[in-house]
Amino acid sequence: MRTVLALACAVLLPCPAASSPRADFYVSPNGNDRWSGRLAQPNRQRTDGPFATIHRARDAVRAVQAEDPRARTVLLRAGLYSLREPLRLGPEDSGTARSPITYAAYPGEAPVLSGGVRLSGWKVGADGWWRLSLPEVHCGEWVFQQLWVDGERRFRTRLPRRGFWHIADALPPSPRAEGKGFDQFRFEPGQLSAAWHSLRDVEALVFQTWTMARLRIDSLDEAQSTVRFTGRTLGTVPYQALPKGNRFLIENVREALGEPGTFYLDRADGELIYVPRPGESPEKSTVIAPRLERLVELAGDPARRAWVRNVRMRGITFAHTNWVTPPEGNVFYQAEVHLGGAVTATGARGCVLEDCRITHTGAWAVDLGAGCKSNRVVRCRLADLGAGGVKIGEMAIRDDEEQVASHNTVRECQIVHAGRLHPAAIGVWIGQSHHNEVADCEIGDLYYTGVSVGWTWGYGRSLATHNHIVRNHIHHIGQGVLSDMGGIYTLGVSPGTVLRGNHIHDVESFGYGGWGIYPDEGSTGLLIEDNLVHRTKSAGFHQHYGRENVVRNNVFAYGREAQIMRTRAEEHLSFTMEGNIVLWSEGPLLGSNWSGNNYKLDRNLYWKEGGAAFDFAGMTLEQWRAKGQDVHSVVADPLFVDPKKGDFRLRPGSPAGRIGFRPFAVPVSARPARPAPGFRRDD
Repeated sequence: MRTVLALACAVLLPCPAASSPRADFYVSPNGNDRWSGRLAQPNRQRTDGPFATIHRARDAVRAVQAEDPRARTVLLRAGLYSLREPLRLGPEDSGTARSPITYAAYPGEAPVLSGGVRLSGWKVGADGWWRLSLPEVHCGEWVFQQLWVDGERRFRTRLPRRGFWHIADALPPSPRAEGKGFDQFRFEPGQLSAAWHSLRDVEALVFQTWTMARLRIDSLDEAQSTVRFTGRTLGTVPYQALPKGNRFLIENVREALGEPGTFYLDRADGELIYVPRPGESPEKSTVIAPRLERLVELAGDPARRAWVRNVRMRGITFAHTNWVTPPEGNVFYQAEVHLGGAVTATGARGCVLEDCRITHTGAWAVDLGAGCKSNRVVRCRLADLGAGGVKIGEMAIRDDEEQVASHNTVRECQIVHAGRLHPAAIGVWIGQSHHNEVADCEIGDLYYTGVSVGWTWGYGRSLATHNHIVRNHIHHIGQGVLSDMGGIYTLGVSPGTVLRGNHIHDVESFGYGGWGIYPDEGSTGLLIEDNLVHRTKSAGFHQHYGRENVVRNNVFAYGREAQIMRTRAEEHLSFTMEGNIVLWSEGPLLGSNWSGNNYKLDRNLYWKEGGAAFDFAGMTLEQWRAKGQDVHSVVADPLFVDPKKGDFRLRPGSPAGRIGFRPFAVPVSARPARPAPGFRRDD
């Protein structure tokens, strides 16, 4: 099997400088919005030069386009631009396919559009901690719960400092919750204190099944060891409950200060306290706190058919977006897709993000919402994300096709270190949206699913059709934080959807459900082929329930609990599995429910390392074949080069040809992103 280097390295390198950095307008940190913006740098007399803000450049483009529509380019010089408001681009800021409007980095330079503020004026106490008075915080005009020091995320104080606590006992909903959700639980004596400073600013992060509830403390009874929250969970079903034994963290406790690299924002006093790491100093370190939730808004109006067209952004870094826990807390039933993006689009057509970076966010990086069609996110690096990478489409099913997001592309991107505030977020999420492509990306270091496609549970109407998820390297998913996840996860009736040539590995759930490829409820009409899936907690492939999916020419290796799983027996054909290689060393071949016979397995190659004996859902191979299953399948060593080390090339003489297996290229990253600090502080 031939291996192919993934494109992550290319994402990290700047574009080569253009031969002639000519533009209609220039923006520079040493510019002036009263100047013409026609010069790349100030003239000697400092009477003319570039603009100081991208907003002024946008207005200048609008003015000249109204008189002479044609292609326009704005080049941004290197530097940090602290935005006071998002850059809003409406239909009047559009270009055409042949004459786009381009906002780009000056060749060889790295401009940063920041939603944050660089903090200075620190005072260092005798304890070595840094303190800064922030009047806007004291007045209630600004609050934040993220901080970046020298380009690295810092976290608020938390208890326990390592690992997790566990709910001592469940409590019924209080009368205020009206039985609609849970809003209290019992903790172990001594864990929580009613004497904590600004108790109502303290939050509990309660890990459920595939979600995490972020709840603000309302009151605390130490005598009874009970805590009550300002809000409640979404419901009372088990996966939305606060049962005994569930893990939780306590965040934002002033009394917990002391661990290097943590901070506390005292909203009552308007004071920020930071405990520095060794080697950091107020004079040399760059400290940034976020203000804006969004940096760019492509604001079309699908209802009026008013589109933002053909706007391109190239080589720009977008950084430092805010997100603050609302008074009632933050709870959602899956994937945190109710949250917005640093770059948000509605009614965008033919727009492009190219060779950009989006980093240090409070929520999602990119949100392509209603009416967004034929947009592209290409060769971008999305990293250190509060939520997920790219959202495409909506949760709602729209009858008006013009308002449906479709035909969008995410290609050659690196999406890593996500879910840092919202661990249930996803690398790329596709909702009620069709004809999208996610290709040649590296997606890694998340706490939940890598790519999710579809938003209909069961066999009802779904718009998530003809989506292609191809040649992606998806790795280090879950990491023991949440449960019920997949490297690739699908929902609903999805004819035309293809999962092909993906490399998925190291999927680790907390409890059940760490799967590689996971067709969930109602997944129908999928073609799943040429994928390499290995090192998963639960199984390389699991179908909860669905209809007539085709699973062929894949390699599934080293599932721990099982290799192939199926949950629900149905009256129709669930799936056909043909021409696959399955290799493992522990656990059964087939897990969960294999009752009935509405599935078809044939021409597969199975091998348990060392030639160890195995069965087929409790049956011998002969009994299994008597059911009509795996009649032409083979039990033999596939002769991979070094599968334990991830080398799944076939050696000469491999019996894989006996099942018609076709070797395929596998995407790998030359330097794959390794997990960065986040919720897991016990590894």
